[in-house]
Amino acid sequence: MDQYNPRYENQLRTFLRILDEYPRDGQLSRFLPVFFRANRQMGSKDRKTAAGLIYNYFRIGNAAAASRPEERLFIAEFLCNNTSQPFLAYFKPELDQDISRSASEKIRILQKAGYNFNPADVFPFHKHLSAEIDRDAFLESFFTQPDLFIRIHPGKEGIVKTRLEREGVSFTEHHKYSLVLPAGTKLDQLFPEQNDFDGYFEVQDLSSQETGNYFQPEKGDYWWDCCAASGGKSLLLYHLQNQVRLLVSDLRENILDNLDKRFRSSGLTKYQKKILDLTKDPQPFLHDYEFDGIILDAPCSGSGTWGRTPELISQFRESKIEAFQRLQRSIASNVVKYLKPGKPLIYITCSAFRQENEDNIQFFTENLNLRLEHQQVIKGYLHKADTMFVARLIKGE
Repeated sequence: MDQYNPRYENQLRTFLRILDEYPRDGQLSRFLPVFFRANRQMGSKDRKTAAGLIYNYFRIGNAAAASRPEERLFIAEFLCNNTSQPFLAYFKPELDQDISRSASEKIRILQKAGYNFNPADVFPFHKHLSAEIDRDAFLESFFTQPDLFIRIHPGKEGIVKTRLEREGVSFTEHHKYSLVLPAGTKLDQLFPEQNDFDGYFEVQDLSSQETGNYFQPEKGDYWWDCCAASGGKSLLLYHLQNQVRLLVSDLRENILDNLDKRFRSSGLTKYQKKILDLTKDPQPFLHDYEFDGIILDAPCSGSGTWGRTPELISQFRESKIEAFQRLQRSIASNVVKYLKPGKPLIYITCSAFRQENEDNIQFFTENLNLRLEHQQVIKGYLHKADTMFVARLIKGE
């Protein structure tokens, strides 16, 4: 350690205080704003530093669990950065000097130096991963903050790209309508009118955008987005074919209220909406409805998105996997009866777990008169994006 430096000592004390006050069943994105409001003496740089430290701390999941919090933080800072960090250089210069090395090299350095670090403990549920997932690459992806992705509304490409260029915001085109931006880009400041009258884009993860390749809607189709949440998949469907008829449903009324505003700003004004608990037969509310396609973006563990919410790794309990599987099977069984023969059920999860993905597809094909057309693990961990699962199943005659 260099000569005593109050700046880095204060940063460590603030980190330890945040960790002590943080409720272990809460979300960092909700807790940190409350903490910062209660500590207004912290400047914007101090807040950014504190947030970075605490997020990185949780990025190593359950690894080195027996070590002191500050030791775990030093390990996390070493693994989650690739350029020299003054904070780490102050406390652990021997680690900072190797910070530009690859993740696998860093892990070997930690183990050789006697740190109690086992990469398998980062994500202790790895034995449940879908077969297509490369375990080591998936685990190492947690050391990197995912990017921010937007999907531009058709016809708005020029407006969005011109403004980003004018404001000096770097971006990469994934394709014509999909842009990759640095995490933390303040889109609400760059596009203050975005949600008021005329939406230009949707904030939507790259993997989520790619699920749209499975929809294949046709003009005049009647589709049901049965677990619509904020409506991201419905808008993706609408932008693929703006002459589909649409029913959206969700269990949560407040979520559907938010969906209304999002739809209006995106130009989607003609749709039906129902509050439905799909763990029960919706027959009293749907009667003789028939659909040309159903999107089941199923409630799930969310394990493929924990790169954005790494605190959830240590909160999750293994027993929940089976509970989510039962829930997903119950919902699918209740919605598929409203699908026309020969038409698709699009099953989607943001889970990396086999039980919620391939195992459920086997159950659906064996029990629900569905034929699998195609399924895919969307390996977002290779692209600084979420990892998701999607399947297109066709109902039999």
